[in-house]
Amino acid sequence: MTFVNRNWIRGARVAAFAAVAAGALAFSAPTFAQEVAPEQLALARKYVDLTDRAAVFETTVVTVGIDSMAQLLTQNPEIEAQLDEVIGDVIKEYNGRKGDLLDQFARVYALRFTTDELQQIVNFYDSAVGQKLAAANSEVNMDLQRILQVYENNLRVEFFAKVRAGLRDKGITL
Repeated sequence: MTFVNRNWIRGARVAAFAAVAAGALAFSAPTFAQEVAPEQLALARKYVDLTDRAAVFETTVVTVGIDSMAQLLTQNPEIEAQLDEVIGDVIKEYNGRKGDLLDQFARVYALRFTTDELQQIVNFYDSAVGQKLAAANSEVNMDLQRILQVYENNLRVEFFAKVRAGLRDKGITL
């Protein structure tokens, strides 16, 4: 059995979000120097925990593992079994580090929302409707991305045609 859980691969798009979020964290380092009340940080962390349905950390680690395996296998196809085992071990090693990343996510929310606002957000996500929203968000986002992709593809064709027509009206043919 390989280390890759196929359900995690489906969430690979979430990994892209995590990479963007990590980059944003790097650029906002001065923001982290600000003090945040412990109760505010705790509420923000609770929100992050309540809404981490896509398992951002796990998906990111597995995606990096898949990428590492692909890179190393192209150079050394004969070591697939050993590589699979070692990558599985490294993934297990990272399992204990999830809290660090989620604490950083919580700090971002704590800096942007008051304690009262965070309490309201947590109350909502503790409710049945909030839990349903959190559970559905990953699939809803994938559906929205597909819709946006179709719209963008159609827009490109239509937009380009209109630009060409406008140029033609000006006597320019491409």
